[in-house]
Amino acid sequence: MAKLTKEDALLYHSQGKPGKIEVTPTKPYSSQRDLSLAYSPGVAEPCLEIEKDPNAAYEYTAKGNLVAVISNGTAVLGLGNIGAMAGKPVMEGKGLLFKIFAGIDVFDIEVNQKDPEKFIEVVKAIAPTFGGINLEDIKAPECFEIEERLKAELDIPIMHDDQHGTAIISSAGLLNALELTGKRIEDVKIVVNGAGAAANSCTQLYMMLGARKENIVMVDSKGVINTKRTDLNDRKKPFATSRDITTLAQAVEGSDVFLGLSVAGVLSKDMVKSMNENPIVFALANPNPEISYDDAISARKDIIFATGRSDHPNQINNVLGFPYIFRGALDVRATCINEEMKVAAVRAIAELTKKAVPDVVNAAYGLKILTFGRDYIIPKPLDPRLLTIVAPAVARAAMESGVARKQITDWEAYNNILREMMGHDNKMLRRFYETAKANPKRVVFSESNHINMIKAAEAALAEGICFPVLLGNEEKIASIAAENHIDLTGIEIINLRHDREEARRIKFADILAEKRKRDGMTFDEAYERMYERNYFGMMLVETGEADALITGVYTKYTDSIVAAKEVIGIRDGLKHIGAMHIMNTKKGTFFLADTLFNRHPDTETLIDIAKLTHNTVKFFNHEPVMAMLSYSNFGSDKEGSPASMHKVVETLHSTYPEMVVDGEMQVNFALNKELRDKKFPFSKLAGKDVNTLIFPNLSSANTAYKMLIEMGLAETIGPIQMGLKKPIHILDVESSVRDIVNMTAIAVLDAMVQEQIDWNKKLQEV
Repeated sequence: MAKLTKEDALLYHSQGKPGKIEVTPTKPYSSQRDLSLAYSPGVAEPCLEIEKDPNAAYEYTAKGNLVAVISNGTAVLGLGNIGAMAGKPVMEGKGLLFKIFAGIDVFDIEVNQKDPEKFIEVVKAIAPTFGGINLEDIKAPECFEIEERLKAELDIPIMHDDQHGTAIISSAGLLNALELTGKRIEDVKIVVNGAGAAANSCTQLYMMLGARKENIVMVDSKGVINTKRTDLNDRKKPFATSRDITTLAQAVEGSDVFLGLSVAGVLSKDMVKSMNENPIVFALANPNPEISYDDAISARKDIIFATGRSDHPNQINNVLGFPYIFRGALDVRATCINEEMKVAAVRAIAELTKKAVPDVVNAAYGLKILTFGRDYIIPKPLDPRLLTIVAPAVARAAMESGVARKQITDWEAYNNILREMMGHDNKMLRRFYETAKANPKRVVFSESNHINMIKAAEAALAEGICFPVLLGNEEKIASIAAENHIDLTGIEIINLRHDREEARRIKFADILAEKRKRDGMTFDEAYERMYERNYFGMMLVETGEADALITGVYTKYTDSIVAAKEVIGIRDGLKHIGAMHIMNTKKGTFFLADTLFNRHPDTETLIDIAKLTHNTVKFFNHEPVMAMLSYSNFGSDKEGSPASMHKVVETLHSTYPEMVVDGEMQVNFALNKELRDKKFPFSKLAGKDVNTLIFPNLSSANTAYKMLIEMGLAETIGPIQMGLKKPIHILDVESSVRDIVNMTAIAVLDAMVQEQIDWNKKLQEV
């Protein structure tokens, strides 16, 4: 992870609208009638229905999708007892995670009350507002009483995630680790180092899964919790061992499993060496585990090791559980989160690890193939399948255990609802960043006298997604950076006009002149081109001195694309290139093409655009369902662009029958499946949701995506270049810093794929 500064963190939370979450209306409010329905007098009707039946609140209010994240700030993150108000940024952050991973709305509630009895009364008083309550960052032992009382006295799902989240995720990892080592949970000897809320919950859940109490030793800051000690509270006494041992080293010797929920550095390499064959070590202290990854792996080659960190294999991360557990509980209106639901979550997470990992997850973690094994005993947090695997398992367990007030009968429809409720989904973008971080590339920022380019280079380096190369006058760049407090440390600057670049200019001119000699380009002309940023920068990519290039923040895209075609060239088998924008909307993710390059494409060009878009959408791990758009439907207009699109569809159907594509059609028929199927039941798209739109010309495509953005209906990634031989990406004019950094991640991803293609070609040649 890129190093975060204090300034970065404070700016993130303060810039724009302060905080991380907001309330958004879900009903129309533009007319007087809308307002009369929303409030007085129309609001009286649902109020009266709820008065007659309180459960009607789930039908007429947001209660069923609303969770309270409640804390008194007594045990925040490792910051300790910092108080309710100081803990608010953490609670907002938890709300953000609920929303982005499971579509759950959250009110964060900070209660300035440390007395458990008074805290319980406050929570009970506000509970009618919510469909569930996530207790957070409350210190032990008070957290035990608070959770137990609230669960007993309220009829909605309640969970203290600090206790049960770690228990659920580590249990899934433990089951898989035991399967890999051929050991049974009933037989293994387990050492739990730590005796707080999480340790207590983990131990209880392990026992529910089959671990035997006599095989468990718990250790606190004073040593082994054994029956000889007289200082044990009621929470520790049930775990006291009768074995005559007092130290962690004695407990660990001959054990099979170590679970650390304590402090850094307490587990030594010698202790790990004393464990049984195929030891399982979960060192979950954060940010630094009980034993470092390097020490653990060097101590035992047969170890299965997990931490709470994202920079090592097997991250035990609560975000794998709580969003989806609450999602399933809310969707059946469960009265609680019981043990059956927790176990269902454990087994669902464990089983997901054994399934074939989608390409998009592999890409997010370095384009390697993740398979069930010692370095992959738990799913990755960015695995999009968690929502549709864990939530249904929890919902089903709630129904089977009798705590569900609503029954799900159509599970396929439920899965579709889960996917749709995610709204503006930027998980794809997060995966792009994770991929780039795994294998950062040298990216040229050609227009480096533009402040947004320099800021983007700084941000991309800080994110760890690339090694930026700025083209331009170093003094001018330094001046802009100084004026705007931009840190250029670690960023390479190349002044292509400097005398010291003469050798490289000559070399690049030779290569370009040779390449374009049949197009009439002489060495002198090629040499002149090398004083232009785009030509020089693209030659860096062409010769392998850089991996990708970003341009277009102020250069006309027509000039940029001429340079790209001359220097890089179009991929074999194609005559045209295209550009695609990814649009994340409340109705899902859509892919729009061609949004940048081809003004008035003919039939041949549109076919190339369709092929490029089809392959690009598949690369982003979506199955393309493509509509060829026009102002007419299926041949109703025989002239102009409808006729061209009609001919394109005929060609695609005959030449590429595997493509799911049809048209020409108007956009409302493309996006409204029911309307389309009723009017045109013969369509190849019957029963399918279109996610890819091919426009008849640049004007319509460009207008459509910019309208969606400016109206606040979509977030965008793009333009994504399609069809050049190497990663050259041309931005929209005046792209924001965020847009440039996003495109940098795409460029790095593109370069990684190109690297793999080049490597495969070399292997074939050998």
